[in-house]
Amino acid sequence: MRQYYFNPFSFLLILVVIILLLLFLPLLFLGMIGGAFRSLGFSGWEILFLIIASVIGSFINIPVTQIAGGRNREYQFRDRFGRIAAMHDGPDTAVAVNVGGVLIPLFVTLYLVYYILSSPVFFPQPLAVIMGGGAGILLVAGITHAVAKVVPGLGITTPIFIPPLCALLCGILFSFGDPLAAPPIAFASGTMGTLIGADLLNWRHLGKIGAPLVSIGGAGTFDGIFLSGILAAFLA
Repeated sequence: MRQYYFNPFSFLLILVVIILLLLFLPLLFLGMIGGAFRSLGFSGWEILFLIIASVIGSFINIPVTQIAGGRNREYQFRDRFGRIAAMHDGPDTAVAVNVGGVLIPLFVTLYLVYYILSSPVFFPQPLAVIMGGGAGILLVAGITHAVAKVVPGLGITTPIFIPPLCALLCGILFSFGDPLAAPPIAFASGTMGTLIGADLLNWRHLGKIGAPLVSIGGAGTFDGIFLSGILAAFLA
């Protein structure tokens, strides 16, 4: 007859492992961000500034325009607690840009362009690197737009790993074997490609979301735009 024994320490061990994961996962994520920025040529203090700015910026949305009649009774809005509220004809839908999810990645991309053009020692063929980044942005934008979906009451969703993997492949392919060119090409492809493909090319559909506020860049640091660039640059 088979006998089973219950070890009371097994539950305690599982609990300890869960707690350790909860404690170290944010540190691992921050370490991944730091590694990605380091591969892009940023110093320690610059990396710290960008991380802090990205976290704070993820809570800041700058209104840029409104969509007339965006809130329609045909759609439902899911609030911050997950409750579904019925929408009625009334206020317009405000469109905002998230600082951490859009403006900071855009700033980093523009800085990389300047850095590539002004560093002939590291990038002897800067125009080739910039053209590779442009090709990567167009390719990631097309693929991201093809898989992006407008979900009423929620926003624009994309499969989380498709844009980063596409950006990683662009960094490898369009760098033509140059290890220094791969990270900036991957970062620009992941951030700008996802922004264009998921949000800008779906601009005409933003009114279908039915929410009082649509934030381009979503949840900032953890949004697909920023995460795509970080993952791609880190892996490249």
